[in-house]
Amino acid sequence: MKEPYDLVIRGGEVADGLGGATFEADVAVKDGRIAEVGNVAGRGREEIDARGKLVAPGFVDIHTHYDGQAVWDRCFAPSSWHGVTTTVMGNCGVGFAPVRPEDRDRLIELMEGVEDIPGVALHEGLDWAWESFDDYLGALERQPHDIDFAAQLPHAALRVYVMGERASRLEMATAEDMAKMRALTAEAMRAGAIGFSTSRSINHKSVKGSPTPTLKAAEDELTAIALGVKDAGRGVLQMITDFDDDDVEGEFALMRRLVEVSGRPLSFSLMQKHQNKQGWRRVLELTARAVADGLPMRAQVAPRGVGILLGLQGSRNVFSECPSYQAIAELSFEERVARLKDPALRERLLQELEHPPASALGVRLVEFSNIFAFGDPPDYDPGEEKSVAAIARREGRAPAAVAYDLMMASEGRGTLYSPFANYADRNLEACGDMIADPNTVIGLGDGGAHVGLVCDSSFQTFVLSHWGNTSGRFTLPWLIKRQTADTAHAVGLFDRGVIAPGKKADLNVLDPALLGMATPHMQFDLPAGGRRLLQRASGYVATIVSGTPVYRDGQSTGALPGRLVRGPQAA
Repeated sequence: MKEPYDLVIRGGEVADGLGGATFEADVAVKDGRIAEVGNVAGRGREEIDARGKLVAPGFVDIHTHYDGQAVWDRCFAPSSWHGVTTTVMGNCGVGFAPVRPEDRDRLIELMEGVEDIPGVALHEGLDWAWESFDDYLGALERQPHDIDFAAQLPHAALRVYVMGERASRLEMATAEDMAKMRALTAEAMRAGAIGFSTSRSINHKSVKGSPTPTLKAAEDELTAIALGVKDAGRGVLQMITDFDDDDVEGEFALMRRLVEVSGRPLSFSLMQKHQNKQGWRRVLELTARAVADGLPMRAQVAPRGVGILLGLQGSRNVFSECPSYQAIAELSFEERVARLKDPALRERLLQELEHPPASALGVRLVEFSNIFAFGDPPDYDPGEEKSVAAIARREGRAPAAVAYDLMMASEGRGTLYSPFANYADRNLEACGDMIADPNTVIGLGDGGAHVGLVCDSSFQTFVLSHWGNTSGRFTLPWLIKRQTADTAHAVGLFDRGVIAPGKKADLNVLDPALLGMATPHMQFDLPAGGRRLLQRASGYVATIVSGTPVYRDGQSTGALPGRLVRGPQAA
């Protein structure tokens, strides 16, 4: 007799994505959809014993940068290792479509500079089988993937496509330019873009040091594009801005006007600045006021410190700006480690670090009160006592010597952690307050980006293991809701994120007691042998996309049911 279901998950504690108490139930799947939740009598072609485990919707990560990786790789690792079943890319205004052949290098240079993705990997991995945004979506669709993904229209690519060199010179768009951008935006939304993204951050620069072409785009230009989203009747707006202390109200008012004129939801990046520890609270006050006035606005926030990892295998280490290190920087990792074992070179580097360069990077690399021993397993909340400066005081040594020895641990694979946001008080309470706010959504993991400096695509696992298990500040069902229904609905995906009959069968079977993260490791598997930081997870019994298990106990099953999500999806 043929089994009535494709998959049945038996006897798990179900956290349905709505935030309420868990309940014991079976979950049956048929044709990629959840068919039944409860005491399921029928058998499944495949069954998973979930007794003693937690069954949750698949996580939806709305802030990633897999725009290049999606072209050459079938797997959205490391995000898919952390229970993510739908990812949204094209954030921060950077991406690869629309594009003219003569501008391809310009977009690569921008992505390399803003998101620290090796240009050589992008040159090797992108086949450029597209010009329009619709063409780009078609190219992505031709290859199966492990999880679902959606793409946003990036402002930088759009601006360069319409204005050419004038965009990079930060010239103002003409009326004709704005009309073209509006039409192309509407076209992209209708083709299946999930939204539009832009950057107004001075920190976003190409690998050559040029500011992002969108930096000084006038309000008229942004309004024209927002109206293009409105013309299509679908799509969200995503923005990153610096929220300079002297113009928080003005910048927020601009975003508010874009929502008012377009009627489209808008989210923006928000972090605790170390130089203005309470500034984020003012932004959330303005957000609450806008929401009370009926405007769909949210802050995207991170659940832990935002920073960089310093080590010999990554893009930066404490000694990167020292002349004696720069003299060996191009050697292989093994050769550098061998040289750095030389006591004479060690002494020269320690002396050079006593007079570091006055550059912003040079200053940051010797801010030893804000550089921490990372450990294995990784410690994302180390506290003041694990700072290099504190260790040096306890041991009566120079901070530079402590940093050197920590970096050289494990045959040169030692890692230091330097958060530049969300850790001003040397604890994560600001992060907890931000994710607790009803007008925020968890994001900013940047999966696929900053591959030599950061591996924050483990946010989903961290949220559960730290905020649920370690700190206990929030319940696991509520934290699951924050990464499933809340994130899915924020970008218009109402067909997923909840365990209920008729919903898409994207699911995780979790062992809460085992949830955790390994220390990030460097892997050289990008095109042209490019490097990237990857981070494994524990506690994932199964990750399921459209009813098909794609990972079992952290290992790929080889199944590739993931598909491009073209635009918002109805319940």
